[in-house]
Amino acid sequence: MADLPKKKVGIVACSGEELPEGTITRLAAIRVLEQLRPGNTVTICLPLFLAGGKGDRAFARFYPTIAVDGCELHCAARATEMYSNKPAASLNVRDLLVEYKLEAPQGKRRLNPAGLRAVDLTAEKLAAMVDKLLGNPWSRVAGELMPLETIGDDRQEVVSQAQVATCACGSGIPIQAVIIEGKEVTIVGLPLIFQQFYEAGKGPTTANLVELLETVKIYNPFPAGEEHVYSQAISEAYRAYWFKGKDR
Repeated sequence: MADLPKKKVGIVACSGEELPEGTITRLAAIRVLEQLRPGNTVTICLPLFLAGGKGDRAFARFYPTIAVDGCELHCAARATEMYSNKPAASLNVRDLLVEYKLEAPQGKRRLNPAGLRAVDLTAEKLAAMVDKLLGNPWSRVAGELMPLETIGDDRQEVVSQAQVATCACGSGIPIQAVIIEGKEVTIVGLPLIFQQFYEAGKGPTTANLVELLETVKIYNPFPAGEEHVYSQAISEAYRAYWFKGKDR
C-alpha cells in the first residue's frame, strides 16, 4: 500500500467579505490553523477550490473537511460537496449567534467586541470538531466516517506534533491526471504508487498490473460500469512510466 500522508482535517471557510460573519469564519479558521490545532489541520482556499485547484479538491475527496459558513447561503459547504465531497462536518456562525444569544457582530475588517467573542466561540467549536474527526476513522475509499465495526489500521492516523498552518494545495497528496475516454480524471496517489512499483522492479506484467490497480482502488474507487476503461487507462499510464524510466 502506498505510504500517503497522514490524516488531517481540512477547513473550508466562507469567503464572503460583505458580512461580519464572513470575517468571523476566516479569523476563527486562522485561529484553529495557527494556534489551536496547527499540526492537525490545513486550510482549503475556497476561491481556488472553485477555480479548479486540483490539490484542494483532491484533499477534500481524500480527507475529512469542515465547512464553516457565515450565513444561510452555506457557500463553503455547498461548494465542497459540489466539486469534491460532502463535508464531514459543517458550522454556521449565525446559528451559533442564535444558540448562544450573542450580540450581532459589527464591522467587516475590524470587528466589534461582539464579533471578537463570536470568533472565539467559532474557533472553539471548530477545534472540537477537529478533535472528533481525528478520533474517528475516515474511509479514504468512501469519503466518509467509517462504521465502528469496520475500524482497522487507520485509527492511529492523527498527527500530534505542532506545525505551522498549511494549505491543502501544499498538503503533499500526490495526484496525476489520466485521460479516460477523452476526459481528464484526477487519480489520487498515482505518482507515488507508480514510483513504489517501479523502484520494487515490478514491470507492467499482467500480475503486477492487477496488484497496481488494486492499490489504486484503495484510494480511488472506480465508478460502477467504468472499471474496465479506468483499469486500461491506468495500466497504459504505468507502462509509459515504466519504459520511460528504463530509457533514462
